[in-house]
Amino acid sequence: MAPIKIALVGIGKIARDQHIPALAASQDYELVAAVTRHTGPEGIPSFRTIEEMLAAKIEVDAVSLCTPPVGRYALARTAIAAGLHVMLEKPPAASVTEVEDLADAARRRGVSLYTTWHTRAAPAIEPARNWVADRNLRDVVITWREDVKKWHPGQAWIWEPGGLGVFDPGINALSAITRIMPNHLHLTDAELFFPSNRAAPIAAHLTMSDANGTPVRAEFDWREQGSERWDIDIVTDCGRLALSKGGARLAIGGDVQVDGGAIDAEYPGLYARSAELVRNGESEVDLAPFRLVADAFMLGRRTIVEPFVE
Repeated sequence: MAPIKIALVGIGKIARDQHIPALAASQDYELVAAVTRHTGPEGIPSFRTIEEMLAAKIEVDAVSLCTPPVGRYALARTAIAAGLHVMLEKPPAASVTEVEDLADAARRRGVSLYTTWHTRAAPAIEPARNWVADRNLRDVVITWREDVKKWHPGQAWIWEPGGLGVFDPGINALSAITRIMPNHLHLTDAELFFPSNRAAPIAAHLTMSDANGTPVRAEFDWREQGSERWDIDIVTDCGRLALSKGGARLAIGGDVQVDGGAIDAEYPGLYARSAELVRNGESEVDLAPFRLVADAFMLGRRTIVEPFVE
């Protein structure tokens, strides 16, 4: 089967660290072009805009959008109008409404739209989902703490409106828990901590629940000075499940069931799923994590904290 010809739009840190290596190893895709304001990958043509790429008559079937979320809607709209399949890095756009409109546009144009959540491809997520499926959940605690200076150095856009702040990593936790839990979550309370000199939060505390009243608490914090913590603890009527390392490690009752895999292993899975959707003429648009973030900004109390200086 011939590979799907794809262009990578936005050549920043996540594209270089994850997308380019995943595409290089993929048998489903051939990277044929880049759209970037910076230096593109060696060996393929680079263009400033999608329109410029289309005018060059490069044979392209799909695009993968790795730009910051603000402005991604227009890029995706252009690609869809040109009949290209679209894969979106997380978070998929600047607002829920933008993604809903893109889904409608893709459906009308007959192309695939895929909103990716890379943490769901971590090796322990599906085993965790299967284990809790037939159990009564009693309590869920999510702890997602890291140092923003280490993981997002120099990324000014992430502190602007639409950049999401600490929800950029926090949405990874929400993508995991909305996949694992059998019932929908809704937000009941939130507190967002904004540095006095920034327009996006550096920390957040969320309180959520499902239809059964299961309490779910989440703490996201970018001010961690020690080791990162990307943990989800679930207490059930049949014992305790502990996810750590961002979904790479799973322990049940203290016994390790899964231990391995890194973010590098997640993106090949995303591209394999994307190829499956393209070849089947399907889309996958799951906005559950994004809606919880939107609800947090809508309902959350805002607390001003000390300025952030990089």
